Amino acid sequence: MPIKPKKPCKYPGCPNLTDNKYCEVHHKEQTNERPSAYKRGYDSKWRKASKIFLMINLFCTKCQSEGRVTRANVVDHIIPHRGDQELFWDEHNWQPLCKKCHDTKTFKEDMRPEYKY
Repeated sequence: MPIKPKKPCKYPGCPNLTDNKYCEVHHKEQTNERPSAYKRGYDSKWRKASKIFLMINLFCTKCQSEGRVTRANVVDHIIPHRGDQELFWDEHNWQPLCKKCHDTKTFKEDMRPEYKY
């Protein structure tokens, strides 16, 4: 039986040939394997701090700004921390949101992530 010919890697500018979508060099980069929540810093210390924050800040700030009253159940980082531990733990960078508002905000930010070098 004949073997299928290899095709070019889908990574822009990559000259490698592969049997899959991406070559071995770019496969891991393109599969978007996200580290676990624990590895991203959301451990027991975070759960305790966010629980206290939500007991003090009861309502979703986004809903309040739109004239609705909704109980907050997620602590959101206003500026995404992207692994920066100082920004992660800065309480001035936290805001209480309901799950719907948090998911909407996170989706919009993840569509166009902004990284600083």
